[in-house]
Amino acid sequence: QVQVVESGGGLVQPGGSLKLSCAASRSIFSISVMGWHRQAPGKEREWVATLTSNGGTNYADFVKGRFTISRDNAKNTMALQMNSLKYEDTAIYYCYAREKAVTYWGQGTQVTVSS
Repeated sequence: QVQVVESGGGLVQPGGSLKLSCAASRSIFSISVMGWHRQAPGKEREWVATLTSNGGTNYADFVKGRFTISRDNAKNTMALQMNSLKYEDTAIYYCYAREKAVTYWGQGTQVTVSS
């Protein structure tokens, strides 16, 4: 089992940047997949990005070229660097870790893009 906790959300102007962090309760070395989803007000939760244990990354089309996912196995953390933020990026961002067909979710961190 693993617990994950997000941090780094906040209020940012359009075009600005934020870096989200996801801290795990134990070593993430053996966790095969980690990633981010988000849920905007009144919308369903949607996938944002994935990072595998061998370094493979995948991004939703709406964040490609703007967001970068990374992990630090030594610190048991994963990050989502978000640049060129748009109004439509406003959402609660959820970190997840998937191990042995079980997915563990964080509680989410709010990102608000507003002028």
